[in-house]
Amino acid sequence: MSPDHSVLPNNIDHLVYTASNLTTGMDEIERLLGVRPVPGGQHPDFGTHNALLSIGSSTYLEVIAPDPSLKSPEQGLLFRKHFKQSPRLTRWVISAEKINELANKVSDGGLNLGDVQSGSREKPDGTVLSWKLTDLRVMPLDGAIPFLISWGDTPHPARSAPRAGELVELRIEHPSPSKVEEALELIGVKVRIIKASKVRLLAVVKTAKGEVELF
Repeated sequence: MSPDHSVLPNNIDHLVYTASNLTTGMDEIERLLGVRPVPGGQHPDFGTHNALLSIGSSTYLEVIAPDPSLKSPEQGLLFRKHFKQSPRLTRWVISAEKINELANKVSDGGLNLGDVQSGSREKPDGTVLSWKLTDLRVMPLDGAIPFLISWGDTPHPARSAPRAGELVELRIEHPSPSKVEEALELIGVKVRIIKASKVRLLAVVKTAKGEVELF
């Protein structure tokens, strides 16, 4: 039986793919999807930099890694425990135009996504992107729950990144699938959730060479 792609939310903004260094992550994604991510810019507040590929008209894949040229952030390196592991999908992100309203709603429902914060980065061409998002350092249910982002008037990164294919499925493996489902209901999204001994995200991207699974 083929996978049920119909449960894929239409407001997945991007997927986060962590790697110990950016070149390693870019190499692995190019090997899997057949298209090389392009550098996106630096995140001085997090100590990281990234590279991007489009996997939909408003969805992209972000390869993120420590940037050795940046000073250590006051709160420490973002995703530092994940950077010690092999390249993998670590987080997913939901687009929320009314981000403050939704963040307050889920908080009232008992799900803590952290405060809504402002962020920005400068692209290699000098263009500055800005956004609002919930706290990346808050990881409910070990990262199974997405954080929220709003780009406001900033052009969405998926429009300028090289197209590698289209995201057609996202699955979550988790020891407590019912808790994940309840949390996602508060946010208003639904994906396939599978009971497993440890947390893992799995994405299926339809590419020119067929469907490729990322995890």
